Amino acid sequence: MASLNSVCNQAPSLSLSEQNTDIIIGYLASLSPSESVVSDSNNPYRAVRVRVQKNQASNGQVPLFFARFFGQTGRDMIVESTAATAIQIKGFSSPGAGSSGLDLLPFSLDEQTWIGLLNGIGTDSYKFNTSNSTVSGGGDGVKEVNLYPQGTGSPGNRGTVDIGGSNNSTSDLARQIVDGISAQDFIDLGKPLVLDGSGTMTLNGDTGISAGVKDELASIIGQTRIIPIFSSVAGNGNNANYTITRWVGIRIMAVKLTGSMNSKYLTIQPATVIARNSVVGDMSRVWSDSIYSPVILVK
Repeated sequence: MASLNSVCNQAPSLSLSEQNTDIIIGYLASLSPSESVVSDSNNPYRAVRVRVQKNQASNGQVPLFFARFFGQTGRDMIVESTAATAIQIKGFSSPGAGSSGLDLLPFSLDEQTWIGLLNGIGTDSYKFNTSNSTVSGGGDGVKEVNLYPQGTGSPGNRGTVDIGGSNNSTSDLARQIVDGISAQDFIDLGKPLVLDGSGTMTLNGDTGISAGVKDELASIIGQTRIIPIFSSVAGNGNNANYTITRWVGIRIMAVKLTGSMNSKYLTIQPATVIARNSVVGDMSRVWSDSIYSPVILVK
């Protein structure tokens, strides 16, 4: 990227020597411009600092014009920039009226299945093609799991959650799948969509994924979304209450919601998601997996 931004009509080179590196990748404790990039991964922001130097040893001095009358032909100059992204997201704020919705799916997956998936427990039947953003058969080395409800207990209980009003209709779910969670959904939810100090929140829901949203789910195959992970569920049907413990990034790989129960599936795999309107969590616990805030220019 530095070479694409010429300085004095010359693409600058960056030093990667251990004693004089121009690129430092590490962590920040805060987004203060005075913070230094450090190696301590207990800090909540992943960061990169880039330094461009122009001196006699690197890239040549910045040439002077009028100062040549005084015998000065050049001047040493150094500039630095630091960018960062949050690596733990504990929730989300409203996108605001008129803004596009947040890419959250109103479906939840049990914690045990998710952790197992991260540890390599799952299938590998589909492949995401990064060149054209399509999904095809055949493994890509990333394990998958079926999000469709397979039972009514935990683990294995996966179902819809109400990120909005308590009586979300199939049309509401269809809209959220395609367009995301809206500002009105946040108003209807009536509470922050943020994990509390204990790392949990409760969402009302039920234990099924309706076949009435199969077309909407099929339309986002290959796309990334965020889903909540739950540790337990109490109650049945519309009286179910899910204890949410983290947010995770996933990609939709395949959908089939018709036919017998055993033949239905909503196949997902872990995927990196950049989340707008994210609320940053500290490093005291795992708030999220594979979700990052948009990159921020700190300095």
